Amino acid sequence: MTAIKESSTRNFNKGVALTSCPVTFVMEKIGGYWKPIIIYHLMSGPKRYSELKRAIPQITEKMLIQHLKQLQADDIVNRVAQAVVPPVVTYSLTKPGEDLFTVLDSMVDWAVKNGSV
Repeated sequence: MTAIKESSTRNFNKGVALTSCPVTFVMEKIGGYWKPIIIYHLMSGPKRYSELKRAIPQITEKMLIQHLKQLQADDIVNRVAQAVVPPVVTYSLTKPGEDLFTVLDSMVDWAVKNGSV
């Protein structure tokens, strides 16, 4: 697969959409299948990697690690590693991540109202 040029029309249009449409911005940060689920499980408090893996058994380790890194890079999830043996790594929501509570609560309400749960 070839790399997409930085100056491509696709990248330009994506940049315009990110700056002019708030929904596009939010979807860029928390879009996809697993990110909202990870955030939802972190809403109840900090969790270790193994707790998240147990809470979301369908996700592969690769995808969980990848999405946690992306959420951390987007300042939605905080990662704290304690220097002990064995290593203890805890994930929690940052302030911007906590601001997503209302968004995810609305998604839950919509799912319940429309027969999902």
